[in-house]
Amino acid sequence: MKMIAVPGGSVRVSDRRTQRSWSVEVAPFRMAAHHVTQAQYAAVTGSSPSASRGPELPVESVTWAEAARFCNALSVHEGLSPVYSFGAAVEWDRAADGYRLPTEAEWEHACRAGTDGPRYGDLDEIAWHRGNSGERIHEVGGKRPNAWGLHDMIGNAWDWCWDVYDAQVYGPYRVLRGGGWFDEHWSCRASVRRRSHPSYRSDDVGFRVVRSH
Repeated sequence: MKMIAVPGGSVRVSDRRTQRSWSVEVAPFRMAAHHVTQAQYAAVTGSSPSASRGPELPVESVTWAEAARFCNALSVHEGLSPVYSFGAAVEWDRAADGYRLPTEAEWEHACRAGTDGPRYGDLDEIAWHRGNSGERIHEVGGKRPNAWGLHDMIGNAWDWCWDVYDAQVYGPYRVLRGGGWFDEHWSCRASVRRRSHPSYRSDDVGFRVVRSH
């Protein structure tokens, strides 16, 4: 799992539905250079849930809970401390040194890589989207990375994030970021937020991992 060092900084997160925006300070962390692949997922879990098959394709059709459990399994596999505990609710042990899902502020900060526009480059050069994907998912790393070396932050597959979207309105729904291979260009932007139930599966939803330590 190639991990990229992401410097700390400040990012402004916006929600179009409520017209709110808020600033978040992000500490330095490390993020995988691309989505978790089907080969990586199978090597750790022994399962292959994806609708489209290929070892270097992003693993998709995984729920938020399965993505979080993968993080724990990968941590154990590499001799690290699991981050999540599973009970009535999923708890995050912030002292643990293992793998986890990014917060949405971490995700947006990493996606922007110091830029402040809707995207970190020309859409066709950086992303697989509905206009150029042939309506199918593609192998990771096939498009130009951002300035920090992160591939497919926009397009190809949506990324599960740690955060609850809006507990008062949507209950346990979690945040998705980045856009996917079936999305129109307006959904493939650094600021776009989507929500889904943690049990949701889709052939355009995957995830990538981060570490705090």
